[in-house]
Amino acid sequence: MADDPVRVGAPYVAGASGNERLHRRLHALETLLAEQRSRIARYVTDRSALAQDPVPGARTPPRPLSLPEIPTWELLDALPLPVMVVLPERGAKGSVTGFSYMGQNAAAWDYCVHRFPPERLPPRTGAAPLFELFPTLGDTVVPRMLAEAHRTGRPQGPEAAEWSLPGHGEGTVRLSGEVRVAPCAGVLLLTWERGSSARRSRASQHLVRVSWVDWNLGDGSVEASAELRDVLGLPGRQPPPGLLELARMVVPTSVLPLYRAVRAVLLREQEVAECELRLPPPYNRIVRFVAEPVGPGGGPVWTVRAVLHDVTEDRRSRALAERAVAEARAQRERADTVAEVAERLRKAVLPSLPAELARHGIETSVSYHAEAPTVRVGGDWYKTRVLPTGQVLVAIGDARGHGLDAVTLMAKLRYALTGLAFTGEPVELLTSWLNAVACDDGDESTATAVVGHYSPDLGLLRWTCAGHPQPVLVHGRRARRLDPPPGGPGLPLGVLPDEKYVAAETFLDPGDMVLLYSDGLVEHRASDPDRDAERLLRAAETYAHDGIPPGDEALDAYVRDVVHHLTGPHPGDDSTLLAFRRIRTEHGGC
Repeated sequence: MADDPVRVGAPYVAGASGNERLHRRLHALETLLAEQRSRIARYVTDRSALAQDPVPGARTPPRPLSLPEIPTWELLDALPLPVMVVLPERGAKGSVTGFSYMGQNAAAWDYCVHRFPPERLPPRTGAAPLFELFPTLGDTVVPRMLAEAHRTGRPQGPEAAEWSLPGHGEGTVRLSGEVRVAPCAGVLLLTWERGSSARRSRASQHLVRVSWVDWNLGDGSVEASAELRDVLGLPGRQPPPGLLELARMVVPTSVLPLYRAVRAVLLREQEVAECELRLPPPYNRIVRFVAEPVGPGGGPVWTVRAVLHDVTEDRRSRALAERAVAEARAQRERADTVAEVAERLRKAVLPSLPAELARHGIETSVSYHAEAPTVRVGGDWYKTRVLPTGQVLVAIGDARGHGLDAVTLMAKLRYALTGLAFTGEPVELLTSWLNAVACDDGDESTATAVVGHYSPDLGLLRWTCAGHPQPVLVHGRRARRLDPPPGGPGLPLGVLPDEKYVAAETFLDPGDMVLLYSDGLVEHRASDPDRDAERLLRAAETYAHDGIPPGDEALDAYVRDVVHHLTGPHPGDDSTLLAFRRIRTEHGGC
């Protein structure tokens, strides 16, 4: 029953169609207005009858009344608006040759006293050429209005006029107003509204898209400000709508709120009632309707006075903002989901370094940073593991791209290498197999890698390079790039399925350290790769100058210092630095 128009009109029928509900609501409003019109008519009839049928003896027979003579200036001074009396000047043939100032009323004098410098005050009364007294007034609409009022005998205006007078020193007094001219007994009364408040009111309504309207229920007339047409989107000559016509203009869902607001006003249930109205094409408006009752204290409401505010752009902006917030929230939720998946994947594919490496004569440390702060995992990968042969697998790689696509390829390559390494085959063959995995993954699945076997008993590192930056050897306080395998580095993984890879051999002394890194650690936009590598060599030597004490903590600190030196606090790309250092084992070997 929530949609049932209150008390008036046909009852609500469950299951009624939209058109039936709309018809009932419009009928309810029509009935409500008709009943109010009847109340007003009865009230006026009763009051008229009371005035025509007084209580016997309550009044004495009326005496004949006559209007006393009122001096002209006293009459003009009683008016609250400024009035200037202007006399047309006639030539020999009776035509108007000019206009003379004859005086002004008290309101006009007060206006002048507060605005004109004393030496510029016109006489309160007394004849003077109007446009000699006020020269700039001749450049306004006033001369035309005076001539037209004299010629036609009809009032002119209102029209806006602005003029000025010299002020104190070099100052100028600016005057503005809405001017009217009315002919009266051979003279012209020039009046103006101070400050053009009516014009400013209209301008203010236009700027904020507000209008007022009075719906007079007794006779059905409508009085409205000119801005109502803009607020409702009415064609230029369409008259302002009545309340019932307004209800027919709005969308069906706005009829009931309008009915309830009008009913609350007519029955004085609320001092102010308001609702929001939506107007469909061709109007395309959303209007805030705020109404109050107008009528005698002891009688019925005979006028609904309302302010209508066009809030279309506000509502559209709010809707866009709400959609943007909802989309941002959805994107954040998606990002959180991706981040959660990626974090689990990161922990799975980038685990901590195995503790047993130290028993095989190696200390290791790694720094890993992904470009996307929410995902926290990218295309870089690394792997260290003790193999059943006693050798240590040391590898680093960089899958093409960023985000989950790169993560997917990275995971495939890393897990493939982990399994392939247990075959005991040399690194050349492992790298070729890894290349086949990348080729089978698709045309876009390319990656770079360095794959190495370290033999603790020999201190020998055998390594291959598939398009990846060459490792760096730190020996004492000096750093250099390792010589590439014979024939140079091989192609990146996933480029050619039958690519063959050759291994390089590097012997490590106790304390020697090898740095494996991804290009994101050193690359800058529009920079030279050789210069980028030189930056790493300088940083490696700088932080090795005073020696690197034994132990994992010292090695971790060294890696952090080198990375921070190269990338700063906010790296711009995926970057990885894997350091491993040969140490003496507890058995006395190297």
